[in-house]
Amino acid sequence: MTSLAPAKFSGRTLVVFGAGYVGGAVARQAAAGLRVIALTRNPDKAAALAAAGVETVVADLADTGWHERVPAEGVDFVLNCVASGGGGLEGYRRGYVDGLRSILAWGARAAAPGHLIYTGSTSVYPQGDGARVDESAEPVAASPDDPAGLLRTAEQLALDWPGRATVLRLAGIYGPDRHHLLDQLRTAPATLPGHGDHHLNLIHRDDIAGGCWSAWAAGDAAAGTVFNLADDGAATRAELTAWLAGRLGVPVPAFTGEAAPGRRRVTPDRVIVNTKARAVLGWRPLYPTFREGYAALLAP
Repeated sequence: MTSLAPAKFSGRTLVVFGAGYVGGAVARQAAAGLRVIALTRNPDKAAALAAAGVETVVADLADTGWHERVPAEGVDFVLNCVASGGGGLEGYRRGYVDGLRSILAWGARAAAPGHLIYTGSTSVYPQGDGARVDESAEPVAASPDDPAGLLRTAEQLALDWPGRATVLRLAGIYGPDRHHLLDQLRTAPATLPGHGDHHLNLIHRDDIAGGCWSAWAAGDAAAGTVFNLADDGAATRAELTAWLAGRLGVPVPAFTGEAAPGRRRVTPDRVIVNTKARAVLGWRPLYPTFREGYAALLAP
């Protein structure tokens, strides 16, 4: 993977919590020039990161035992890309809320805490009906009773960080080894869940990494602020599905209008707007639409 870390960050220290799909990618990019310490629950991921030059700690973020194993002093950048790890509401509470509380307690030990980025989700927005949603849109209320409410609680905790803190609300993540729709279409299904005329907001993994580096480079301009990270496309599910089906040479499936298995409802129809990230952070997606992103994934 090509490093997206600005050269001026060489020699700095980055701590990554939740070094999975996104966090692991940022850690590997940074290892070319920064000291990188990554915490993960997965020993196999830790071994792979260690082979890439990352110092690793295997621990549960929500616990506090790792506090003595990860230095808080002298850290320039902190990234929290933790996921729920399954387990329903309890998984969300432990991964996002308890995890951030543990990070806050760890960060309080430092005289000058590094710039924290928390990667949240655009699922905190309740808007639908084709609305264009920027950061001025009202999110759901913080609540322990549903995943979106717990994600909102985590955002508020992140912004309590004693140093600079930035929240990146991520659209639907895709990229290398994470392309569920593409895998579905390869089986030539007759139908797919959801509504074909609903917009599908996406963000490539590498563009999330780019957003992190842009926020750290922005410094004070990104502090205490929330940014949407989504590509420029805002295509409908039908557009994306027809394009992919054409590339794969399979029939275009119909849409059932029903929620996907395991979901309580169909994802609301909205367009996530990335204008603020472009204007304030100077961020530009490497994959501005699904076409560029999926073309790279389909390339031999």
